[in-house]
Amino acid sequence: MGFADYSIAEIAEDYQLSLEEVFKLCDRLGIAYQDAETKLALEDAKAVIMASEAQNSQKPKD
Repeated sequence: MGFADYSIAEIAEDYQLSLEEVFKLCDRLGIAYQDAETKLALEDAKAVIMASEAQNSQKPKD
């Protein structure tokens, strides 16, 4: 499995998520991490991003 040069903190920043939200997504998806600077495997980073987008699309719009 290849590693993306993409940390949990960078995903949170780029997708306007809190670190806690990204940690919860990782936990839900079974993705291991140590802290916000953990670099994710490419497949894991994509899974977190897709899950966050799916979650955001289900939120009611104001």
